[in-house]
Amino acid sequence: MEKNKIIGREYEQSLIRNYLASDKAELIAVYGRRRVGKTYLVKSIFENQFDFSFTGMYNVTRAVHLAQFQKSLEKYSGKHVKRPKDWFEAFDALSDYLETLQKDKIIVFLDEIPWMDTPKSNFLAAFSRFWNDRASTLQNIKLFVCGSATTWMLSKFIGDKGGIYGRVCRPIWLAPFTLGETERFLKEIKGIEMSRHQLLQAYMIMGGIPYYLDMLIKGIPLAVCVDDLFFRQGAPLRTEFDFLFRSLFKDSKIYRNIVELLATKLKGMTRQEILEALKLGEGGDLTEVLDNLVKCDFIRKYTAIGKTERDTMYQLTDLFSLFHIKFVADNNGQDEHLWSKLAGKGQMTSWSGYAFEQVCLHHIAQIKTALSIGGVISNVHSWSCKPFTDKNGTKWKGAQIDLLIDRADEVINICEIKYVSDKYEIDADYEERLRNRASLFRNVTKTKKALYHTFITTYGVSQNIHSGIVQSEVVMDQLFS
Repeated sequence: MEKNKIIGREYEQSLIRNYLASDKAELIAVYGRRRVGKTYLVKSIFENQFDFSFTGMYNVTRAVHLAQFQKSLEKYSGKHVKRPKDWFEAFDALSDYLETLQKDKIIVFLDEIPWMDTPKSNFLAAFSRFWNDRASTLQNIKLFVCGSATTWMLSKFIGDKGGIYGRVCRPIWLAPFTLGETERFLKEIKGIEMSRHQLLQAYMIMGGIPYYLDMLIKGIPLAVCVDDLFFRQGAPLRTEFDFLFRSLFKDSKIYRNIVELLATKLKGMTRQEILEALKLGEGGDLTEVLDNLVKCDFIRKYTAIGKTERDTMYQLTDLFSLFHIKFVADNNGQDEHLWSKLAGKGQMTSWSGYAFEQVCLHHIAQIKTALSIGGVISNVHSWSCKPFTDKNGTKWKGAQIDLLIDRADEVINICEIKYVSDKYEIDADYEERLRNRASLFRNVTKTKKALYHTFITTYGVSQNIHSGIVQSEVVMDQLFS
């Protein structure tokens, strides 16, 4: 394996290198969900060669942080450092050390910075004074900070209205791997070669998170790896879901409750429906919790065509969370080979269909490229309609469309997403259903645009007398582009 090889992240790497090459002090914040590879990216670019580096620790006191900060300062400076009594003294000591360095570039890395901000620690006030009064006066300093607690990074650091306001030169959000990057990671880093269908299954379970994918073992079938990682006694990812919420959110219970609720309503729920289902009192707290879950990539917020803000839907999109809730949460180690035994069973079939829909929503750019509309301005929507009788007395059945691509070239792609183990076959009843749904959509929305039936499937649509209704297709392989 090539040392410090980075898969993907080309855009993020170029941003970091551009700021590194600048002739002024830079404060760069790298954020994203836990285990997505933020630390690996920064350490790999700099080959772990920093002038100072410190990592915050989960659920420890300010005193413990300060003691470890002192040890890090002594390690890098090679000198004895007085134990700081607070963060102001700690950052003063760091400033004193950095100002002694005679280098073209001074690289400082503070990792998991949200965990340093313990209650009543005044961490942010001390950091603000450190950067504004001393560090930023060093034109050759490049300070990188990372954090998994996305809400803290966005609201308290990047979006701080106090001393840090406007000081972050560039926030860099690190997304999970795409399918193509997942394939490259497993092949080039792990030496694991899988079929595209197996890779898709791994993605639907782990959601393109490098840390989880790195746990797969060469030579061991995917189903066996999944059993070992999630279902056997002491499985390393069995408790990961719990830790995710405890480490990201101060009041993790309400966040977990919402995610677990949305896992039972796969098409999504409105804010009011969530309020009623969880028996929560009216107020602004739920709005903040939902916004935080959106920012942390656990759920998505969308308003269907023709709906108002009041009808905004919240839908679970985090694939790792969905898999845990559906299969791991209630297993309790009763069957250590559960995943190997579930193949082809109804429970797996219903999960895989929804998980594939979410994979497609994570790969809209690839879908547009496959349809040769990457250069066309377009918006992505969902749409639903309850049964009704129109003014002419015509009765219409309700319908749901999970993905619409509304294009500026006067076309709307009505997308059908199907996860099947072979080519998908359209029969007479299904063809009629598609036509009726398109008529309903046109009747309700009054659109004048052309409606293209588009199928996104694993292996394509089988050609028969009914497949002519399909005007465009996207297959699994094209999602890997």
